[in-house]
Amino acid sequence: MDAILFGALDRLIKTGSLQLTTARGNTKVFGDGSGPPVTARFACKAAQRRVLADPELRLGEAYADGQLSIENGSIADLLDLLLSQGDALQRRFTSRLLSGTRLALRRIHQHNLRKRSRRNVAHHYDLDGRLYDLFLDRDRQYSCAYFEDPHLTLDEAQMAKKRHIAAKLLVEPGASVLDIGCGWGGLALFLAETYGAEVTGITLSEEQHGYARQRASAAPHGDRVNFQLCDYREIEGRFDRIVSVGMFEHVGVNHFREFFRKCHDLLTDDGVLLLHSIGRCDRPGFTNPWIAKYIFPGGYIPSLSEVLPAVESSGLVVTDIEILRLHYAETLRHWRERFLARRDEAVDLYDERFARLWEFYLAVSEMAFRHQGMMVFQMQIAKRQTSVPLRRDYIGAEEARLRNFGSEAEDRASAV
Repeated sequence: MDAILFGALDRLIKTGSLQLTTARGNTKVFGDGSGPPVTARFACKAAQRRVLADPELRLGEAYADGQLSIENGSIADLLDLLLSQGDALQRRFTSRLLSGTRLALRRIHQHNLRKRSRRNVAHHYDLDGRLYDLFLDRDRQYSCAYFEDPHLTLDEAQMAKKRHIAAKLLVEPGASVLDIGCGWGGLALFLAETYGAEVTGITLSEEQHGYARQRASAAPHGDRVNFQLCDYREIEGRFDRIVSVGMFEHVGVNHFREFFRKCHDLLTDDGVLLLHSIGRCDRPGFTNPWIAKYIFPGGYIPSLSEVLPAVESSGLVVTDIEILRLHYAETLRHWRERFLARRDEAVDLYDERFARLWEFYLAVSEMAFRHQGMMVFQMQIAKRQTSVPLRRDYIGAEEARLRNFGSEAEDRASAV
């Protein structure tokens, strides 16, 4: 078995430096010696066999269970080395049969009817809220930040994200806005304060719903925000603007057309939708099995080739698409570093295995965005082509206005 594992790693690792010791005590170095050296060790023959057979699922399990230890470097360093080898990791280290089976079964795994959607959301978002305070910014923005300047802090980049989204929404004073997947309420409160908008925020997470309502009750413009615990398919009414940030990844490929048809019905005739979602740069695929099992059940990162036909069939018009490259990698780096700085608190909240699971989750996600063709897209959508300006310079102009809106107002919106 050691010979098979070593042979696979020889074919995979062409750059970097990895020293691996097997459960039998055999040691070998892989790569060209460049970069910081990483040293890893298997403690269990069974875990080693499982990782060799299915690395996408079993590597994270071996680390979480303590059966794979990193003796020099970190799990992030190991994943950086592995995933930076390009698509060779899947092409050479995972069987085509296994990948083909997962691709074939993806629609079953993403059959997110209402009851199943609630269960999927609860698995991740109804964890103890103190966990998220360990690594998120003070506004609890749990989506890709916008590093308009690479030297921004996490809090500054998340505020820049809210400005960037608001500018594309073209919100007018007093407009009615629907926030689908409102999280802990930060964006909804920001729109209410900066534009005087009447915002309805919806979520399936009981924890998020309760937290957002508490924030609204204490916010200066909280009476303009109504947070509801419901599915997007249950909402009624008409809205001038719809925004959805970091929620579309939970819709499921089976339901893309349903999602956009619902948005079409909810928008006024001159309405605008801004969709902010993780995407993949290559062709459609399947959710990483470890992520699907332990972190985001029912989740899926779409290709644009899957999203655009669903928009077109709904009668809506795409008016702008922006690809945010590497912004999420930097966001995840901040989250990972902040999590590690307070890791002991995560252990106290849950246990050591949970902390290792989340350390692996943040690290593998970061490296996927750095090396594996993951990105974030912001898609502006309308019913009419005339609903948005002909040129994009209005975005920068509105962002500048919002920067000058007043740091005190922005601080209040984030600190509530």
